[in-house]
Amino acid sequence: MWIDSHCHLNHERFEGADPHKIADEAASDETDAMVSICCRISDEFPSLLNIAQGHDKIWCTIGTHPHSAGDEAERAITLEDLIEKANSDPNIVGIGESGLDYYYDFAPRDQQAEAFRKHIRACVETDLPLVIHARDADDDIAQILVEEGKGTSLKGVLHSFSSGRKLAETGLDLGFYVSFSGMVTFKNAQEIRDIAVDVPSDKILVETDAPFLAPTPHRGKMNTPAYVKHTGEFLAELRGVEAQEFAQQTTDNFFTLFSRAKR
Repeated sequence: MWIDSHCHLNHERFEGADPHKIADEAASDETDAMVSICCRISDEFPSLLNIAQGHDKIWCTIGTHPHSAGDEAERAITLEDLIEKANSDPNIVGIGESGLDYYYDFAPRDQQAEAFRKHIRACVETDLPLVIHARDADDDIAQILVEEGKGTSLKGVLHSFSSGRKLAETGLDLGFYVSFSGMVTFKNAQEIRDIAVDVPSDKILVETDAPFLAPTPHRGKMNTPAYVKHTGEFLAELRGVEAQEFAQQTTDNFFTLFSRAKR
C-alpha cells in the first residue's frame, strides 16, 4: 500500500466531489492514506481540518502558500497564531505548504520570505515537519533553510521536487526528505529522474499533488490520490527495487517524518 504525502482534496478542480469518497476510492486502489495540504489559513484551513477529522485515513497541514503570502488576512496570522493552531488538533501533521515561488511572483518576494521564515520557526517550536514549495528560487530557499534551520530540530520535505541538484543536496544535508510527484514520469523530466535515483532510500517520499500533475499513464487527466501508485511503481523500477519494497520504504519514511500521524 502507498501513502500520498501531498494532495489537495478540497481543490475546486474536484468539482464538489466528496473528499471522503475520494479517499475511499483511493484506498480500494492501493492508496492507504493521504495528507491534504493547506494553502490559505484564513479561509481554507477550517474546512480542511473538518475533512481530516471526518476520515481516519486523511490528515492535513496548516500553512500559507507563497502565492498567498502577500494577502492581508494571511499576513495578519502571527507566529504565535500559527503555533497555537498547529497544536490544536492531532489531525494536523505538518506546516505548509510554504516557500518561495519566483516563477509566478504572485506575492512580493520579501513577503514570501517573511512568511517562509515564520513557517520555519513554527515548525521548530511545534516539532512538526515543514512542507516546502520551491519554484525558480533554489538559492534563496537554500539560504533561508540554512539560516533558519541549521542547528535546530527543523525537519521537512521538498515537495513535488522539480528543482536542481544543489537544492536537493542542501535539503538532504539538513536531514530533509525529497518527495516526487507524477512529474518524474514525464518524458522531459530526465534531470528530476537522475536526482530521484540518488536520494537515499530513507529520505524519499511519493505524492500526487492532486488534482495536478497526473502521472503517466494518466497524464492530461485530473489527478487523484489513487494514482500515487503509478509514480511509486515508476520510481521503484527507476531505482531498481521491487514495488512492494519501495511502497513499504516510503510508507515507513512517511511515518518517520510525519510523526504525529498514527499508523
